[in-house]
Amino acid sequence: MFRGLKLACLMVLLLQGCTVSRYQQDVDSTPSYKNIEHLVEPKPVRQPLSRRGNADEYEVWGQTYQVLKGLREYSQIGTASWYGQKFHGHETSNGEIFDVYKFSAAHKSLPLPSYVKVTNLKNKKSLIVRVNDRGPFHGDRLIDLSYAAAMRLGYANKGTAQVKVELVAAPLSAQEALEAKNRHLQIAAFSAQQSAVKFKNTLSNIVKAPVYLSQAANEGKTLHKVRIGPVSIKHAKEIQSTLKSHQIQPGLLLPLSL
Repeated sequence: MFRGLKLACLMVLLLQGCTVSRYQQDVDSTPSYKNIEHLVEPKPVRQPLSRRGNADEYEVWGQTYQVLKGLREYSQIGTASWYGQKFHGHETSNGEIFDVYKFSAAHKSLPLPSYVKVTNLKNKKSLIVRVNDRGPFHGDRLIDLSYAAAMRLGYANKGTAQVKVELVAAPLSAQEALEAKNRHLQIAAFSAQQSAVKFKNTLSNIVKAPVYLSQAANEGKTLHKVRIGPVSIKHAKEIQSTLKSHQIQPGLLLPLSL
């Protein structure tokens, strides 16, 4: 009898151990502080792909999900829910800390971090949120917003809302992230290749960075562009200062698309 009692107790402890959660709360709740009027909407910016949370595919509760890397366009209509105090202070899927008072979101397939515009289709309120987490995995819900975002969109008290989710800024690819750190300066452009080569050689004796020619068609003619790079932003500014000291125009820092 005593051995049976001990076995029963052991089984209870094991079952309790299986239900232990990393969260302090079993059920999600609203934060005690609800004044969100001062919160600033995040500015969309393309950031490097997070090291965590971007596996090509992952499985939750027996369901496999694909991460849409390389995405440039996305627009879907579906149900938005929200998550709050239970998850506050815990890690999101990409390793950041969830803050219930920031405008963030969880999505099953968007690459992390992405910035999306979420529009409440009932009241037409819109908000930019930063997607840095995975979910929601309940039912057919499309996106899970932070409590603050749900408040701003006017559906926190109702729990869910029909929304439109539109991609505003996707993460940088590995190559784009590298280019973001290493940029190119265009110093001059010549119609005569000989002049471009001569100027290229002059620059090579002045700056400590690769100097090269790039050709481009312009109204039926070929332009020979003299460029410097790739260099870091800091080095690019140093090069421009050096060129100014030699009475040479500092040139133009090229955007990533060029």
